[in-house]
Amino acid sequence: METRESKIAALPGGLMLLVLLALGAGLAYWMFNGAFEGILTLISSVVLSVLLLVLLGGLVIVQPNTAVVLTLFGRYVGTQRENGWYYINPLTNRKTISLRIRNFNSERQKVNDHDGNPIEIGAVIVWRVVDSARATFDVEHYEQFVSIQTETALRHLASRYPYDAPADELSLRGSADDLAKELENDLSGRLTHAGVEVLEARLSHLAYAPEIAAAMLQRQQAGAIIAARAQIVAGAVGMVQMALEQLERNNIVHLDDERKAQMVSNLLVVLTSERGTQPVVNAGSLY
Repeated sequence: METRESKIAALPGGLMLLVLLALGAGLAYWMFNGAFEGILTLISSVVLSVLLLVLLGGLVIVQPNTAVVLTLFGRYVGTQRENGWYYINPLTNRKTISLRIRNFNSERQKVNDHDGNPIEIGAVIVWRVVDSARATFDVEHYEQFVSIQTETALRHLASRYPYDAPADELSLRGSADDLAKELENDLSGRLTHAGVEVLEARLSHLAYAPEIAAAMLQRQQAGAIIAARAQIVAGAVGMVQMALEQLERNNIVHLDDERKAQMVSNLLVVLTSERGTQPVVNAGSLY
């Protein structure tokens, strides 16, 4: 059965302190002015002093962004989360819980992505307690609960997506914002039982595991080289086509198929070469 936070009625602490001080002064005046004599006076003094001390135990100070959870004889009676000085039933047990925003930086986990590649992944979670009753009674240790559920959500996220993928597909490396939102939603559902609200979730570390990092780096470099070469070739072909069209359109020179092929070959070598080419000037006849 889930516990729901409820507000407890509390009296002003300053006013109750004045009342208790006045009560103590009245009892002291009554005792030491001949109301009792002998052993009866001593017993009455001890009992009334103990009772006054117990009543003074009802004074409690609630700091900003903290909540005081109260139980009476094993039963939850309410929570006081408004900061100030209050007087509460002195027989209640009290537990103070911080409502401040907290950061949790998970440890780097070694998991497998969707393709089975071992990767290292970590996350930063921004969270806070919004229901003090659930955080106290529905889970054993809510801070440890946040830690374990974060690790579980990270493993689940990593197993659903590959480390790298084409631009039109979701991947751990290329879709950081989308996956951060998915991680936040997943954690919000998991941590509701602990009365915890997730404000933000972000991947703080993402890398291939050391045993395959070098091989994956070579694969990424090869893919980048292939993509660059493809772009260079496409641009060179377009430039050669433009050059031939302009030569024919302006009637500068008329080339047969064999000479066109030779010119295309020479231009492609010049345009796609990584180093500067050394031209050979033909001083004789074209044929």
